[in-house]
Amino acid sequence: MKSLIHIPEPTLVFGLGQCVEDPRDGLSLFGPYDPAQTFGVRYGLIGTKAGIERMCQWIEKIQKPVYDEPLTRLRPPFPGFEAVFGVPFPVKPTVKIEFSEADLSKYVHIGDRHKRTYETAGFFTQRIIDAVRNEENRPELWFIIAPEDVYKYCRPQSAVEKEQRITVEGTMKPSEARRLISEPDLFADRNQAATAYQFDPDFRNQIKGRLLSHGILTQIVRESTLAPQDFLNKAGKPTRHLEKLQSEIAWNLSSAIYYKIGGRPWKLKGVREGVCYVGLVFKRDEKNPNPQAACCAAQMFLDSGDGVVFKGNVGPWMTGKRGHFHLTTHAANELLTQAIEAYRAKHDGKAPKELFVHGKVKFNEAEWHGFKEAAGSKTNVVGVKIADAEDFRLFREAGSMPAIRGLAWLQDSNNGYLLTKGFIPRLQTYPGKEVPRPLQVEICGGEASLETVLQDVLALTKLNYNSCKFADGVPVTLKFADAVGEVLISGPTVPNAPLPFRHYI
Repeated sequence: MKSLIHIPEPTLVFGLGQCVEDPRDGLSLFGPYDPAQTFGVRYGLIGTKAGIERMCQWIEKIQKPVYDEPLTRLRPPFPGFEAVFGVPFPVKPTVKIEFSEADLSKYVHIGDRHKRTYETAGFFTQRIIDAVRNEENRPELWFIIAPEDVYKYCRPQSAVEKEQRITVEGTMKPSEARRLISEPDLFADRNQAATAYQFDPDFRNQIKGRLLSHGILTQIVRESTLAPQDFLNKAGKPTRHLEKLQSEIAWNLSSAIYYKIGGRPWKLKGVREGVCYVGLVFKRDEKNPNPQAACCAAQMFLDSGDGVVFKGNVGPWMTGKRGHFHLTTHAANELLTQAIEAYRAKHDGKAPKELFVHGKVKFNEAEWHGFKEAAGSKTNVVGVKIADAEDFRLFREAGSMPAIRGLAWLQDSNNGYLLTKGFIPRLQTYPGKEVPRPLQVEICGGEASLETVLQDVLALTKLNYNSCKFADGVPVTLKFADAVGEVLISGPTVPNAPLPFRHYI
């Protein structure tokens, strides 16, 4: 049955029901698909005095068009926030929390990486939580303006230079801390000291994870992203070469902001009614003494384009080859039941007609039995394995550009290769540097048309509201798998799940 087909570029719906391929075109011409609150962006700022000033200057800048130099004809420049989204983005924040660099340096220069990241993240989160409790006018979104030292020192592999390193009490080996968590010491201060080691030493993930239970939305922005010209190397050149990307930064941040305050910038055209997509997320929990322990979660994306994340249990899901995770029948049933119930809650009690489960490996018999039990007779559940094709490429016979995006090679009724990266006619170029690698797509459970599955996968590469790209290389169901998983395992179990997807990005 081998055949080569081309799947047309999926189109997106914007304001007034107008449809185009490129998110920037649609937003520039017709505005977003649905409006956010008419009062606009109500936000809080937390940062140093200089960081807050840079953020306010950036917000003032995006009130007007933002152009890249030199101008390009491929994609439109940013027209201005209110011009695009139809809601105001005031320069003055609802709440402002200012701190000194000296106060932050007490934590960001701690020698122990777990203590350093835990205390630094807490420096921000506690101030935000206190403001939410005490302020009458609560922001919908908090901008965390991260100084460069936070980015430099509060990532998993970061280390503080010896001359700047601060020594604090209560440090211990992570293995000792894990033991104290399961076998508490008689001395409460040692148990308290072990708390920092329950969290991953990653500032972004800790911020997101520690605010999940409070339902606080955040956007973390580096100061150098807002004002790259202020951060120079020894040669007097910017440390980050962002001067020619100012319009792109404005597009990406603005679409993420609009999504987080409750608006949808666009939605897919022609999504079949009653269909939803679930991407399974697994993340190895390095803090767990069991080498097979992993956190499982599901990301459900509705036909409306919005998403919800469900946290499953941490269990011995890693089996055999590293990176291959499988649930028990009970765990698979429980997780998919959560997704279906959430779908019912948004659709007047109706179950989805079709539910596509996307994963990176084939589902085994126990998992599939659990999915089928959860779906019942009213929902057709289809399992789809999506992975990078390691040893397969598609080339054009002639020409300098790679093969066109959307090209698919069908192997049989259940297997095919899909080129989600490649030459894009709308852009008249290929926005990449290497020969694009196709996705290998396999229907590994249930029944569905392979061409329909490939169309869906291609369409789901255009639902990344966290940026304003033409498309991603992988569908949104798997795009944020690692990021969501890292947030979920960044600390102790978060009680108040599920939460909308916007809390994790």
